[in-house]
Amino acid sequence: MGMPLRVISRLIHGGPMADQLLSVSGLQKQFITGGGFFGWGQKSIDAVSGVSFSVAEGETLAVVGESGCGKSTVGRCILNLEKPSAGEILLDGHRIDNLGAAKLRALRESIQVVFQDPFSSLNPRQKVRDAIAEPLRNFGVANSREEIDREVARLLELVSLPQDCADRLPHEFSGGQRQRIGIARALASNPKIIICDEAVSALDVSVKAQIINLLRDLQRKTGVAFLFISHDLAIVENIAHRVAVMYLGKIVEIGPTSDVIFESAHPYTKALLSAVPLPDPTKRRTRKIIEGEIPSPANPPAGCRFHTRCPFAHDRCRNDAPAMLERTPGHIVACHLNELPDEENPMFQGS
Repeated sequence: MGMPLRVISRLIHGGPMADQLLSVSGLQKQFITGGGFFGWGQKSIDAVSGVSFSVAEGETLAVVGESGCGKSTVGRCILNLEKPSAGEILLDGHRIDNLGAAKLRALRESIQVVFQDPFSSLNPRQKVRDAIAEPLRNFGVANSREEIDREVARLLELVSLPQDCADRLPHEFSGGQRQRIGIARALASNPKIIICDEAVSALDVSVKAQIINLLRDLQRKTGVAFLFISHDLAIVENIAHRVAVMYLGKIVEIGPTSDVIFESAHPYTKALLSAVPLPDPTKRRTRKIIEGEIPSPANPPAGCRFHTRCPFAHDRCRNDAPAMLERTPGHIVACHLNELPDEENPMFQGS
């Protein structure tokens, strides 16, 4: 028997709904593909299926999972780049998933995005000054040339770039520097939350660390919240307050970062973590290989969607979808094995 809906909501959102900056409830997104005349042969793909979470002011929530799990689609729905098929998205208590074109402008001011590729997200013919000045003008943050120049200089300093960068073109910068420019542009409208969609995955390891440190520093200085979308658990461990793990369109585990990383209770999360290298080269994790391929979202498995690849799957997993159950305060897992005491749970035997 599942938990009452109001209890599940409280656990996933981590507190009273009034305290949340961004709240996503029951989000679904279906894509229709194929088909000829009159819709014959069309297929429905469940990219996101019943996802719920929240982000508080000044908090970083990381959404992680393999490619194709739906994490980027969640971000695009929040940005109104995709229209949800069902569910609600609230910002400061106001619904934003059903806005008309006239009200989308105000939404853009409060929610900004940093994309994966720092080169293609910048106009190659536009100087850095103009790239950052554009949102300043659009949202009325600065209007006169003097105000714009002063604000551009402030934003460049905020992301640790020299002032002479303003008169240069994107191709003159390294990948890490271009991403700093993208972050400065995202900050120009004084947003409440920034969605970082694989924002460091295209960067070298040392540059990744620099950008992560920059984001953490900016959060301390400005109070901005982040929804950090990534496939790399090693990265999110160093930036996120909470982590949500997605598999095939659903959240399978969510909770404080330390709980998800060090006390993970879903077989999928454990397998992802086993692939993360340890800082000490003399030590290695016991690798848990995930067998098989991710099922097609056009035909997801019945019951637990992970059961086709799970080494602990049993008959109940193949027939009944697991409820979101709380292990410790705020740490929620969708796995039938979570109903067993740890000493009887095969996931924790020998771990």
